[in-house]
Amino acid sequence: IGAGRGTMGTAAQPSARETTGARRSVRGLFGERRKFMDEGKLRKVSGRLFSDDPTSSAVRRSSRINASRAPNAAATPDGDAHGDDDASYLSQVPEDGEVSYDAYHMDEHHQQGAWSWQPAFAGRTAEGTFAVFNMLQPLAEGLRQLAMYRCEEAISSFDKLAPEQYNTGYVLCTVAKAYAEMVDYSNAARKFEQARAVAPYRVEGLDVYSTVLWHLKQDVKLAHLAQTVEDIDRWAPETWCVLGNCFSLQKEHETALKFFQRALHVNPKYTYAHTLCGHEYFANEDFEKSMNCYRAALRLDSRHYNAWYGLGTVYYRQEKYVMSEYHFRYALNINARSSVLYCYLGMAKHALDEHDAAMESLQRAIVLDGRNPLARYEMAAVLMSIEKYEQALAQLEQLQEIAPKEASVFFLMGRIYKKLGMHDKAMINFSVALDLRPSTADTNAIKNAVEKLDAADDSEEEDI
Repeated sequence: IGAGRGTMGTAAQPSARETTGARRSVRGLFGERRKFMDEGKLRKVSGRLFSDDPTSSAVRRSSRINASRAPNAAATPDGDAHGDDDASYLSQVPEDGEVSYDAYHMDEHHQQGAWSWQPAFAGRTAEGTFAVFNMLQPLAEGLRQLAMYRCEEAISSFDKLAPEQYNTGYVLCTVAKAYAEMVDYSNAARKFEQARAVAPYRVEGLDVYSTVLWHLKQDVKLAHLAQTVEDIDRWAPETWCVLGNCFSLQKEHETALKFFQRALHVNPKYTYAHTLCGHEYFANEDFEKSMNCYRAALRLDSRHYNAWYGLGTVYYRQEKYVMSEYHFRYALNINARSSVLYCYLGMAKHALDEHDAAMESLQRAIVLDGRNPLARYEMAAVLMSIEKYEQALAQLEQLQEIAPKEASVFFLMGRIYKKLGMHDKAMINFSVALDLRPSTADTNAIKNAVEKLDAADDSEEEDI
């Protein structure tokens, strides 16, 4: 390089040795240059690599398998020689988890070094499958009947199970649910207790058990159940439903709603929790939110007849009797053996002045459950409205044996005796109704009836 800026002198040319060294240093940095091979040479190389040459040290797996099959092909299990075309007597060595099935016993195949299933084992498998089917068939039949709400048939099917199968938590809880659907709460509670004794840490089904205790008004047992199930599993939605029912029985509806909503936070698709929320909103007379909860339950399960029943009761309370009748009928299409649904359908028919249809529905309810007090009470009310007083009194006398401490029964009997002109008996029944300490609203209605006892017309009297 010259002394002046921008001028360049002539540089010396590198020698051949220096050029070779530079090339080697470049290859050392970036690796050797890739050598390419044409397809002909590549086929020759692959043929040498994957050849079946026995002198080669690398033998393919398929070659080893064929070699292992060769001794078995020499003779059959009976000792007869067969050719390669008769493959029915050859035992195949399993490949990649494949198992071959033969018609010969395992002992003979052990001598040949083959794997197969023997027919005796297959027979025992079929026999065991048939035995398991016969054992579990009553369970499947019971579940099918229960899904159609044929509870008596379901219980009969479950009774056919062996004691080892029947005395399990799952079966006992299912039987208890069948009794609960039949409104036989005493037997339902007994079966749930048996299930808890067998499976003390099982929480499935305890939500229904808490509802059974709610109907039986057994607040002490329900409180104990709530404390126990909370200790078992706080993340189960059934736990919060039990707690909600416990507070609902104490008339603390707001607290009960919080627990039911917590169950929905744990499992938003828990249909029964939506229905229980609807019941609590109905108790608070918040009908709009109650209907929203019932509809949410139906979106999850359209066959959840309790939600259809809930919507019918809301419409009945709002005096929309046509809509109420529609929802009760829809619920009956799902559960055609519910005495409660037939009873409410008869009430809706009575409100629509369809007395014959109302009596038919109420009679059906009484046939399904002779101890349904509401059905007999409503039947007496219908008979009174069509002036069949003697038949109405006969229904109420039978009802006294079922519900001897029901103030509304004595109040209705007092009204009928007043219609018949028997004021003394009417006064006695009104006094008994007051002694049973009804609610404030019912007490006012009874006192109003007593004040108008000598009046000729009692059309303004209210039912309780």
